[in-house]
Amino acid sequence: MKRKAILLVTALALCGAITLSTTNANRTEPAPKNVTFSKDVAPILFKSCAECHRPGEIAPFSVLSYKDVRPWAKSIKEQVVSKEMPPWHADEKHGQWLNDRRLSGKEIETITAWVDGGAKEGNPKEMPAAPKFPDGWAIGQPDETFSISEQTVPATGVVAYQYLTVPTNFKEDRWITAAEIRSTGRAAVHHVIVFIQDPKNASRTDGNLLAGFAPGEQPARFLPGHAKKVPAGSILRFQMHYTPNGTATKDVTTIGLKYAKEAPKHQVFTRPVLNMRFTIPAGAPNHEVKSTYVFNEEAHVVSFMPHMHLRGKDFEVKAIYPDGTSKILLNVPKYDFNWQTYYVPKEPVAIPKGTKIECTAHYDNSANNKFNPDPTKDVKWGDQTWEEMMIGWLSYYYDGSNSAKPMAASSSSGGQQ
Repeated sequence: MKRKAILLVTALALCGAITLSTTNANRTEPAPKNVTFSKDVAPILFKSCAECHRPGEIAPFSVLSYKDVRPWAKSIKEQVVSKEMPPWHADEKHGQWLNDRRLSGKEIETITAWVDGGAKEGNPKEMPAAPKFPDGWAIGQPDETFSISEQTVPATGVVAYQYLTVPTNFKEDRWITAAEIRSTGRAAVHHVIVFIQDPKNASRTDGNLLAGFAPGEQPARFLPGHAKKVPAGSILRFQMHYTPNGTATKDVTTIGLKYAKEAPKHQVFTRPVLNMRFTIPAGAPNHEVKSTYVFNEEAHVVSFMPHMHLRGKDFEVKAIYPDGTSKILLNVPKYDFNWQTYYVPKEPVAIPKGTKIECTAHYDNSANNKFNPDPTKDVKWGDQTWEEMMIGWLSYYYDGSNSAKPMAASSSSGGQQ
């Protein structure tokens, strides 16, 4: 699938912002009456949609005024009634999520009643103040920003991954409470990952991922008392994946960081549970690939993020405990490449020492997958979108201390189901 098509699908979506509250998407109440945009609908859109639906963002319209929203009223109703938007793909049977973006039953009914009643504006004086995003930053004004040099992306062809380094010049360790990545050439940016490169510990791989950006991915925000450490003297290493879209583009990508005033209670690490040794046969409709990782210390997981490409169907993360019992921690039954969502549990998930994390993914490499670039070819691991990946990202902290622990071995397997 070409980048233009991906962006079109993404742009037609009604994006939801993180809300740190529990949402009951199944609640039903009597249909509201005399619903207006100013009094009833604007508060919902400001809370759940404005992070993406505002000037300068990828969404096709802004929700910050009645004039901007009114032409899209019927489309908004269709998307929220079908629960396509706001985007949320976790199975409600497994886990409760702090950043659950689903609208409640009452909110869906309110929007439906508004559209069915003629999508009236109401009294503009009843409209709440629009949310503010300082200089476009969803995390608020960063304490500091770091940018790569300007890059040129050609109109056509394939661009290999670019690795660009930016010194921090930190004289002391910094603790990161939030991070956001923004690109001036976003239409040609497939993804960005920023790694922490510590000159004093160059071989370390545990926890060196600082933040990332991919279609639909939210900025990194850590809970109070949690933060990522950037050691003094570190270099930020940007992994840039550009995808030409028919128009030559210039890009400057920037990461904005917010700092904690003191060392946190918990240092957050991020690691991939991945499998790079698989082959998805041509035409296979439901090919299974697994990956595992064993925690050799007690820990708590604070977020999950599945990652596959265009053939990805579903993704499950399971904990297999030392006593032989198991529990599904996350199930994404309908994976959507256009929404690289990370899932934050309401409470950090306890991981006893010796627990195996098992990730199971399925891929549709058949002609029935309308997003499949070529169902006649076997597919292996690769960087480009028409190839595939299998990664279960975990962010976590160790219970014993803030220091990194020795890593246990990961294993992987693949098979046809």
